[in-house]
Amino acid sequence: MIIQLAYVVSAALFIFGLKLLGSAATARKGNLMSSVGMLVAIVAALLDKGIVEYQWIIAGVLVGGAIGAAAARLVQMTSMPEMVALFNGFGGMASLLVGAAALSTATNTFTLVTIVLSILIGGLTFTGSLIAWGKLSETIGSGAVMFRGQQIVNSLIVLAILASAVMFCLQPENPTWLYAVIGLSLLFGIMAVIPIGGADMPVVISLLNSYSGLAACAAGFAVNNNILIVAGSLVGASGIILTKIMCKAMNRSLSNVLFSGFGSVSTEETEIEGEIKPISVEDAYYVLEAASSVAIIPGYGMAVAQAQHVVKELTELLEKRGTEVNFGIHPVAGRMPGHMNVLLAEADVPYDQLLEMDDINPRMETVDVAIVIGANDVVNPAARDVQSSPIYGMPVINVDSARTVFVLKRSMASGFAGIENPLFYKENTRMLFGDAKESIGGLIRELSGS
Repeated sequence: MIIQLAYVVSAALFIFGLKLLGSAATARKGNLMSSVGMLVAIVAALLDKGIVEYQWIIAGVLVGGAIGAAAARLVQMTSMPEMVALFNGFGGMASLLVGAAALSTATNTFTLVTIVLSILIGGLTFTGSLIAWGKLSETIGSGAVMFRGQQIVNSLIVLAILASAVMFCLQPENPTWLYAVIGLSLLFGIMAVIPIGGADMPVVISLLNSYSGLAACAAGFAVNNNILIVAGSLVGASGIILTKIMCKAMNRSLSNVLFSGFGSVSTEETEIEGEIKPISVEDAYYVLEAASSVAIIPGYGMAVAQAQHVVKELTELLEKRGTEVNFGIHPVAGRMPGHMNVLLAEADVPYDQLLEMDDINPRMETVDVAIVIGANDVVNPAARDVQSSPIYGMPVINVDSARTVFVLKRSMASGFAGIENPLFYKENTRMLFGDAKESIGGLIRELSGS
């Protein structure tokens, strides 16, 4: 009775924690609540199974806790998407191992089916997440990897997985079929993610997060643990919802993301009219000094420069001068869902200043200065105006409607999608080249000394 009550309490903490994670203002509280729920679930599960020897469990908790604490403290915010991808992968591998271990106690076909599902989904999540990590870190190149007959090869892998799964359920005592399912699931994870370019990684991370939850849910059925089923279902459902939101933000279907190879570097030459107009920090200061409203649009470049704290300082200086400052947050800015929100929350930027794309766009025509910090694809007007563009139809933040646009970039290199940006050549755009942190620091010095 106490064990089941603990499971109910744990499930409630998961649900309320997930609810709180839906807002940046309550996310930390939600994370803590969910962590407590997981601790309660683990203790209850150990007591439920009557485990007496806890030496290895305690050792695992200490080692895993140390690794987690070190990762949380030492991993840079620029590497957070890669760490999330790895966490998804480790979750998938854990489900694969649980499913394989459950084979020794399997007594019916239903359990065998759930074992196959936990191994299959866990395996493809593991290798798929490793490929996502490689693309995000550009260890293996962020472009889509396509080859002739790729769909046929993937189809053959799926058929082989189905055949091996059926044979495993019919002959569970034969380890050959178990190894076949494991090997094919790992291979399929690689083949499923390599055709997806780096620009789609936020969607892929959301989807792999959902897969890790589904794998955990299947593992819960395999070992007959209700709280694992509940937790896996919550992660799987929330991941699918987030994936749908991300696809909507890109105005694309999930099938298009998975099978189109979008995000590979474009080789098509696009003729863009206009010329680049660089601006110095001193000249940018004079424009900002006269501005009554400023919109800041952050991108991955802000994370690379670790400029979120100086951005916060700039915001405070502008507000002291009576300037209205807001942030425009695109749903797929950065390399993972909510990447910009996390960065700005770390710098204690007020949550009510973080406006979503649909909220900032109607205001953009009244904005005196729009400051684009390291963003490229999410402010690219080609998504609206150039039908031949790979991102045509994707909703973007209409910074080109502002009276003046400052674009902070190191160089004229294209964004993660490898697409030229006509915004840089607009009449109202000025390019402030250099490290974003140093450029904003220069603006701060000018504003402070005036």
